[in-house]
Amino acid sequence: MKKYNFSAGPAILPQEVFAEASQAVVDFAGIGLSILEISHRSKEFQAVMDEAQALVKELLGLSDDFEVLFLQGGASTQFAMIPMNFLGENETAGYVDTGSWSTKAIKEAKRYGGTSVLASSKEDNFNHIPKGYDIPADLKYLHITSNNTIFGTEYHSLPDTDVPVVADMSSNIFSKPIDVDRYGLIYAGAQKNMGPAGTTLVIVKKDFLAKQVREVPTMLDYNTHVGKQSMFNTPPVFAIYVSMLTLRWVKAQGGVTGVQKLNQAKADLLYSTIDDSSLFYNPVAKEDRSLMNVTFLMKNKDLEADFLAAATAAGCSAIKGHRSVGGFRASIYNAMDLEGVKVLTEVITDFDKKHG
Repeated sequence: MKKYNFSAGPAILPQEVFAEASQAVVDFAGIGLSILEISHRSKEFQAVMDEAQALVKELLGLSDDFEVLFLQGGASTQFAMIPMNFLGENETAGYVDTGSWSTKAIKEAKRYGGTSVLASSKEDNFNHIPKGYDIPADLKYLHITSNNTIFGTEYHSLPDTDVPVVADMSSNIFSKPIDVDRYGLIYAGAQKNMGPAGTTLVIVKKDFLAKQVREVPTMLDYNTHVGKQSMFNTPPVFAIYVSMLTLRWVKAQGGVTGVQKLNQAKADLLYSTIDDSSLFYNPVAKEDRSLMNVTFLMKNKDLEADFLAAATAAGCSAIKGHRSVGGFRASIYNAMDLEGVKVLTEVITDFDKKHG
């Protein structure tokens, strides 16, 4: 039976990527050595790094005003690294609290400078993206989490401000076109929508990089990694290689514009099925619904175990909701095809007919 991976992360990757990456584990580029054992200083891996960075720039339309880095430590390290580098003791950064990850980012920022939580949807269990709040013009930066995996909300437009935006895009990077010039820094853990866990993409504007405010440990200094082209120390070679393969795949789908069309079609199908159901509902404000993580609850919780069993029997894996929300969650990242979403919607519809 075919399995459909709806996991929020580590998440689904294209089958073509698995095939090529598995071959490289045995023999990379025909050199008789595994990608897991070659030197990161070799010309073969340098070509991987060069192509990965070039694909990021091409797919997102980055100008030479931006640096592209592949770092370690996950997005969680960036929570502290950003304010450590850029937020002075007498400066203030604005944060919008839209869920667990932004809450953690706020906690880290408070260690280094003024941190103003401009808006939060916590009182409504993070079921919407806050709007209509004031953004002081003198902020060092405005931090947002562009897509919230746990609660299923997503920014579909940026706040109206000239303040540099810093965004955690871990779960929707490369899922749609973005206005890159609005951002001072973008970061994304690979394991949601780009590659395996182990590397974190950082895109930083050069004029924002110049605003560093303090000396920091060498490994936590963005300039260290810019100066050494992400190879100050041994980088996560395999994670970067698989991310490069995934970026090739995105390009082959028509780039971020091509995958956005598919992502919209998948989300429209799943949300409409949930909205038409008598048993299930989506708790998120419609204008803020995520195209990557679709959360849905049951009106009768006594039926949850039966539905989970039915979905599992149909090959739908990892749809149980996060423990802080409950219910169910279908993560439909770029690599999830329309077939998988159709299977899940058929399970929902059939279950609705039997128990509705």
